[in-house]
Amino acid sequence: MIDFLSPLSQDFICFVDDLSVSTIGKQIAMYTDGNDIPDLEHTFFALVGVRENRASDAVDIAEELNLEAVRKAFYGLYPGNWTHKIADIGDIPAGHTREDSMHALRAVVSELLRLNVIPIILGGPQDMSYGQYRGYNHLGRMVNITNIDSRFDIGNSDMPFNNKSYIGKIIVGEPFNLFNYAVLGYQSFLNPPEEIALMDKLYFDAYRLGDVTADISLTEPVFRNSDIVTLDVTAINANSMRYKNHNSPNGFDGREICALARYAGISNQVRSFGVYELANTLKAESAMLVAQILWYFIEGVNFRMDDEDFQNESQYTTYVVPLEEEQINLIFLKSNKSERWWMELPFEGTANKYSKQTLLPCTQQDYITACNQEIPEKWLKARLKNEIYKY
Repeated sequence: MIDFLSPLSQDFICFVDDLSVSTIGKQIAMYTDGNDIPDLEHTFFALVGVRENRASDAVDIAEELNLEAVRKAFYGLYPGNWTHKIADIGDIPAGHTREDSMHALRAVVSELLRLNVIPIILGGPQDMSYGQYRGYNHLGRMVNITNIDSRFDIGNSDMPFNNKSYIGKIIVGEPFNLFNYAVLGYQSFLNPPEEIALMDKLYFDAYRLGDVTADISLTEPVFRNSDIVTLDVTAINANSMRYKNHNSPNGFDGREICALARYAGISNQVRSFGVYELANTLKAESAMLVAQILWYFIEGVNFRMDDEDFQNESQYTTYVVPLEEEQINLIFLKSNKSERWWMELPFEGTANKYSKQTLLPCTQQDYITACNQEIPEKWLKARLKNEIYKY
């Protein structure tokens, strides 16, 4: 892994030396020049930058992404009541090609996952998250991605990689590891109608910006069912995320995006978190917002709750809802510890990497919907998708 990484600069180390003793920066184990990568055996998070900053059609190396502004803002914050250790393993320099940068990110993510370390990735163009996704290949199972974004980024899979079409590459690229793709905060006028229709055809989950901001808590089950979480910072409105070429008045505000980051952290299933579309033109307040997003994700992870021991019936309460018209029973489980909800999704077929867990995270509102003799939409989508991967 060290072959793909470059250490933090000496100037940055001097900045850390001047920080207050109680800040995060004084508690992070850092990869510095002349030293090995920090021992990751007892580390829970690894911060890693990807300095790739070329557009999809670029031929020459562009100015590499400089992530020191975000790091300085994050290092200067004070930690919460955290028990999990953080390491900063430096940056992945831009490769000879953009594909080289993706390959390096894939290798780093794969190794960190093998070590049971959660990668926290800072990057430029969001198509770099393809490397984050491919870092899960060695697990030999399907994964779920949740993308906080104003766009679906499906695009044309036959065209070269770019930050508006990389999801198409994920969908059709072998090995086929994607089971579900969820987008939080999409804005209809920024997405082609054919992509909106395709999301529905593939039984993926799309949540409009207005629906998410109306009740942020409804996103918690989405994150609870996610392995990978990515954030395109242009999903944040321009008033909160100020930098060149970002002029959208609509999007999440600072409070909302930090709440989403905390929900992502609380999920026991999320094993990597990537923040993309960062730029060298980030203003100080934008760098500080990204730092706070990282803070809230880490805060969420530190408050994860072990509430998924479904072999122990004393840990949960079971509710059976008969649906008379469909002549089926929907089974819901509620954790006695966290009061979080799941619904049972029967799965039949040959056991292979496409077999999914039979419990789908949900909300109490889904239970109420069933009590009103309606099948919750997420149950239907998951059931139909499982039918596709049945054998």
